[in-house]
Amino acid sequence: MGNLYLIPTTLGESGTSHVIPSDVSVIIKNIKYFIVENIRTSRRFLRKLDPNMNIDELQFFELNQHTDSRIIETYLNPTQDGHDVGIISEAGCPGVADPGAEVVRYAHIRKIRVIPLVGPSSILLSLMASGMNGQNFAFIGYIPVKPVERIKTIKEIERRSAFENQTQIFIEAPYRNNQLFSDLVKNLGEQTRLCIACDLTLETEFVKTLTVSRWIKEVPDLNKRPAIFLLSANKV
Repeated sequence: MGNLYLIPTTLGESGTSHVIPSDVSVIIKNIKYFIVENIRTSRRFLRKLDPNMNIDELQFFELNQHTDSRIIETYLNPTQDGHDVGIISEAGCPGVADPGAEVVRYAHIRKIRVIPLVGPSSILLSLMASGMNGQNFAFIGYIPVKPVERIKTIKEIERRSAFENQTQIFIEAPYRNNQLFSDLVKNLGEQTRLCIACDLTLETEFVKTLTVSRWIKEVPDLNKRPAIFLLSANKV
């Protein structure tokens, strides 16, 4: 029986050698079946990994919000014939804030070996660089868009951070980053610490942790840049 490999990708337009170990590259080059969010970007990633790779001999199964849940399990069928299958996320690590988790669930049910490969995770990289609590943290995904729900959520995660001494990690669509930043500094306590990690692993990487009172004086431009936000409130 073949294995299911969880394949990390770059977090932006950077070279693969900077973030993908050579041993991992060798494994990827020997896989012929891939479950991907976007076929075009996955083909581009594989070609960047190995310019000599024959992309046309590979088979891709698309997995996104439009995929019929009834066919997801069938994407693992090549493993029954001894072929390895790889999952490629759009950025970072499959299965974390990523639809690949559903495939992994089926793999465990079918007793297929699941092998996570080493690569960049914006969640862990930002937490490492933030100076916040790395022993108690929560990734809560996207913040609500509607103003009333958004403000309520911001205040709730600040309260939770203070009460549980827990780092709160969240994201926003890149084109709404500046609006989220504005909402954060307007609704968080002045001494709450906020970390912004932007363009991780890229030449334009930006990571900074300040109190909200200081962020008000140092407003960054985050528009259309991949960013992740971390919050740490004072204990209550």
